[in-house]
Amino acid sequence: MPNRLRRAVAGLIAAVLLTASATTATTANAAPSSGFDNWSCKPSAAHPNPLVLLHGLGGNGPGNYSFLGPFLAAKGYCAFTLAYGQATPAIPVGGTVSIAQSSAEIQAFVQQVRQATGAAKVDIVGHSEGGFQSIYGPKVRGYAGQVGKVVALAPPTHGTEFGGLVSVGDYLGLRPLVDQVLQQFGCPACDELIVGGAAVAKLTTGPIAQPGVAYTVIASRFDALVTPHETSFIREPGVTNKYVQDTCPLDPVGHVGLAFDPTVAQLVANALDPAHASRVVCAFGPPL
Repeated sequence: MPNRLRRAVAGLIAAVLLTASATTATTANAAPSSGFDNWSCKPSAAHPNPLVLLHGLGGNGPGNYSFLGPFLAAKGYCAFTLAYGQATPAIPVGGTVSIAQSSAEIQAFVQQVRQATGAAKVDIVGHSEGGFQSIYGPKVRGYAGQVGKVVALAPPTHGTEFGGLVSVGDYLGLRPLVDQVLQQFGCPACDELIVGGAAVAKLTTGPIAQPGVAYTVIASRFDALVTPHETSFIREPGVTNKYVQDTCPLDPVGHVGLAFDPTVAQLVANALDPAHASRVVCAFGPPL
């Protein structure tokens, strides 16, 4: 990426993070039927399923969802995130350990959210590796009965031809920490998510979509990391697959940018509550 574009993107993300921080402060004082990482939040009748938000490889929950988390809380959801799959708790870089280890942490977090909120089910929103985990967990770990909806943003469902999935942390200013983790601990998840990887094989053996769960997979035609783009999609009954550009053809959003794109945020909200879907106002997401 040219330096000028990289600086512009970094500026855009910084602005998004500042805006999201202000929004978080607002939602922290909101009614207890909404909130981002507000553990006193109780789901409303309109949104009975709390949200579990899963970050991408090399990132963490608070950073990856600094825009989308407050956006969904403002829509009336109880939304919760975590930093799963950290090689060491001393470094805020997640998702690098094995898919199996991360998925166990995520399953425990789902139970924690259900217990705290009193909800029978959660809805899961996942980005990149988090999108993969949102699909993998209900099937492989067997908790589909506790999940209502899954919205996966650019998941490497069938594996990706590109091995450099450590991207979210890179563009959130965590690259030195990402490099430190990779040098000290390696990245088992990276090997498992490429075409033919062990986790991909486990997920794609037999039907992927689980009965009773409504799936939406959202991808971008400009994604340079999960390629070919079609590999994100699940061509099975009960799954809605869509490109951002099917709704907003001029949106140049890339892989990382999906979590920071107002267009995608509206698509996610509509997927979570299709009975009250609103017209999407096209915007421009970060092209990275």
